[in-house]
Amino acid sequence: MSLGSGIIPDESVFADFRRQCMSTENWQNKYNKNGMEVWVEVPSINLPQGKKTNLAKVHKIKCKIAISDVSAATMYDVLHDNKYRKTWDPAMLESFEIARVAHNADVGYYSWLCPKPLKNRDVVTLRSWQASEDEYIIVNYSVKHPKYPPRKDLVRAVSILTGYLIKPTGPNSCSFTYLSQADPKGSLPKWAVNKASQVLAPKVMKSVYKAGQNYGAWKALNSPDQKPWLYPIQSELPMMDPAELIIQRGDSLENVDESSVWDTQENEDSS
Repeated sequence: MSLGSGIIPDESVFADFRRQCMSTENWQNKYNKNGMEVWVEVPSINLPQGKKTNLAKVHKIKCKIAISDVSAATMYDVLHDNKYRKTWDPAMLESFEIARVAHNADVGYYSWLCPKPLKNRDVVTLRSWQASEDEYIIVNYSVKHPKYPPRKDLVRAVSILTGYLIKPTGPNSCSFTYLSQADPKGSLPKWAVNKASQVLAPKVMKSVYKAGQNYGAWKALNSPDQKPWLYPIQSELPMMDPAELIIQRGDSLENVDESSVWDTQENEDSS
């Protein structure tokens, strides 16, 4: 992902993200049922016979769902509304915005539960967004924040690129696409990460969709006019100089040894 001269995404980043979401070239369909599609990127390469490649081992995955009873604007609000997320995201341990870095960008923290005996994960990301009448885009990627280094009790994961493209298909319907390339770090086998992402992503999509169905009633009782993602003047976050942030690379993080978890699992599977 190229960010040009700064750390905040420019128009080229949004354009490339849009292109990836809408493209089927070099994407393999893994699931297509009940209006839900799951795709995995298959990089197009031409290498001399016998030569190995250094392609990323963590798949880029894309999920798309056709929503018939929730507007694009509502789904966009659901993704932004951190207070509402606490009511519908059962995996969340902690989530909060840290600071604004532009009128359409902020830095945030999110930690989540992992199945035992795996260690729980967290991530610090820079998130940026665009909204218009015909589409809504949110993208994020991991950054290093000077006041939020990796914690000893959690494994710091890495979002290489994650985001959403929402396009209205009617006044109360939309096409909702989620695209992600993320590394949970630790020493989880990449095959397990890739397999789990194909199973978990549709479940996450269904949870977000259900949250969209219930958002109107909840928001009517919880500061209905407060939407700082639409009206930056409402934001109470402190401003931060984006120059204080650095892109988080996965190879700079410690790999926590969780191999015993998979040894145990393999033994159980073979017994």
